[in-house]
Amino acid sequence: MPHHKSAWKRMKTSKKQNLANRSNRSTLKNAVKNVLVCTEKAQAQEAYNRASQLLDHFEGKNLVHKNKVANQKSRLAKFINSLSKAE
Repeated sequence: MPHHKSAWKRMKTSKKQNLANRSNRSTLKNAVKNVLVCTEKAQAQEAYNRASQLLDHFEGKNLVHKNKVANQKSRLAKFINSLSKAE
């Protein structure tokens, strides 16, 4: 256990931030999954726009690495393009 007042404060803020980060990662994963379950291109494009926005936002907050963001966006774009070929 911490012996200093500042360490106690740090412990409390770390716990709060940990919960926020977990929630944000969950939101992000759900947004990506929402794109992948779409069967229509227009619907998938709309979900992709939301997921892309979240990816960029959380990249800026250092929650996700910039290379992972680029890979995810590329993967989702490929998926959307594959929908148009199937129809």
